[in-house]
Order: sequence, then structure tokens, then C-alpha cells
Amino acid sequence: MQPDDNHLPLIDPALFDRPSGARFHGAGRSTHAPRFLMLYGSLRERSYSRLLTLEAARLLRALGGEVRLFDPTDLPLPDGAPETHPKVVELREAATWAEGMVWTSPERHGAMTAILKAQIDWIPLALGAVRPTQGKTLALMQVCGGSQSFNAVNQMRILGRWMRMLTIPNQSSVAKAFAEFDEAGRMKPSAFYERVVDVMEELVKFTLLTRDVAPYLTDRYSERRETAAELSRRVAQRSI
Repeated sequence: MQPDDNHLPLIDPALFDRPSGARFHGAGRSTHAPRFLMLYGSLRERSYSRLLTLEAARLLRALGGEVRLFDPTDLPLPDGAPETHPKVVELREAATWAEGMVWTSPERHGAMTAILKAQIDWIPLALGAVRPTQGKTLALMQVCGGSQSFNAVNQMRILGRWMRMLTIPNQSSVAKAFAEFDEAGRMKPSAFYERVVDVMEELVKFTLLTRDVAPYLTDRYSERRETAAELSRRVAQRSI
């Protein structure tokens, strides 16, 4: 039995024309360096998640990217301070600036750390008309104190989906991280390092492919209906 077309949602097929940067921005394809925000999940003096993040940042710069690292020191717990707190403002401004992100966490009790989660919890899905995460790319990495595990990256992947980000397929999990960095904090040559290179290459490629069409990717039927209903309500109020 065929569904009744009268009960299907009214969706304009033109919305699914092949997207272009000019369609959404009026200026064609972006030419600036892709912009990445790096978050890590430990405050230890010799933090392996921070060292891995720094190594990834070097790679992203070598691949032509522009990078900002957010230092979570002194960031208050979510809801533990007003949104005007300087560290919250810094984090949200960086998230809005970025076109892609890298999240790196140690695995603690089989999950990401509270430090990494607190940073993400301070970033809302929307700030007025600005979407700090939606439609942006995301790469995930974790460091392990023992044998290789994927608990933290798997949990962060769920969180990335909730934040409506384009989480790339590749990911990195570094086992026995204490043995993978030299005294200067640089990552030693290994298969783990090569995987980090692979992940950063993939992140740059996905970002270049999608950054100009993020509004196309995040345009939703339900939100268009909600916006139209709100507009009708305001028009009706003005006419009273």
C-alpha cells in the first residue's frame, strides 16, 4: 500500500540542489587556512593528552591549518560560574572561530575525563544565531596508561554526534603513552605516531570538503517549521 502523498511533509526539492559556498556565503569557496580548536583532558604537569595534542597541532600547522589550543586550567565546572567567566568566554569564542576540532582525553575509569567533558559542556549547541559546533568536523584521540583501549574515543564519538559534529571515521588510541614520548615531550616514531598523522590528514581533508557547506548540512525540516511558526506568531501578535 502506497503512503498518501497528502500526509507527507512539504519539502522544497530545491533545498537539495548541489551545495556551493556561494549559495550560502555569497563569496565562493573559502581560501583561508582551515581553523582548528584543540581540547585536551588533563591538568597534570606532564600530561600525555596535552603532549599528544601538541603533536597533533604541529601536524595540522604543517598541513596548512591554523590552530588554537585551549588550556582548561581555571575553567569552572559547568553551572559553577556565570557565562561571563573569562575562561568560558575564551572557550566559546574559540569554538565559534573553529571550523574543526580535536578532542584528546586520557581514559579514566573507562571513560573520558571530567576535565574534557566540562569543556564540552560549556559549549552550547547554539549562541543566538551562531552554532559553535554544528556541522563542524571533529577528530578524536585518547591516551592509555596500559594496554590499548577505545572506551574514551567511543564515548566522545557519541558526544560528538550529540553536538551535531561531523566526526571523522579515523581515530587514535595510544597505548602505554608514558613510553611513547621522549624527555622533550615529542612523540617517538612508531605506528601510533603514524596513526596520528593519518587522523590529522583526514581531519584536514574533511574540513576542506565541508566547511563551506556547513549551513547546508545543518539545515533541518523541523527547525524550518519551528522558525516559520514563530514568525507567524509574531506577525499575528503585531496585527492585534
